[in-house]
Amino acid sequence: MTTNNWEHFAQAEPELAAVVEARFGKYAHHVLATLRKDGSPRLTGLNTSFRGGELWLGMMPGSMKARDLRRDPRFALHTNPGADESMPDGDVRISGRAVEILDPPELHRYAEESGEPVQPSHLFRVELSEVVHTGIDGDDLVVRVWTPSGGLRTIRRGNDDEPARED
Repeated sequence: MTTNNWEHFAQAEPELAAVVEARFGKYAHHVLATLRKDGSPRLTGLNTSFRGGELWLGMMPGSMKARDLRRDPRFALHTNPGADESMPDGDVRISGRAVEILDPPELHRYAEESGEPVQPSHLFRVELSEVVHTGIDGDDLVVRVWTPSGGLRTIRRGNDDEPARED
């Protein structure tokens, strides 16, 4: 098992992983940031899935975001904030590298698990570099940051001029 896939994260931080998966599951569409050929950012909508210990990104064939990821696999993924401005479930961001799956048996296995027919598309497996959940606890802004090398850190910031502090 790699130390930067979804399964490793979920085993290391099951509570945070459950919060992140629930947040992604609340809405179908999220926002993916990739890098264009000239290095500028591109933001596009995207559906995600958590399956078999992995976080997957699927895209239409020839899409610009797939072309971006083939050229430079770095990405950032942000959950849909939804219509509720209070965001009671907080805010989630994931960043890492997208690894395209080209092996036909693996593509067929993914399609079988999803119950969808195999169709032309791009399928990427996520290698995590960071998972961030930001939420409110009382009067504090609470930011939980997980990285494969550093584990989980929690940063709290009050509404006053007090500096942020780590738990």
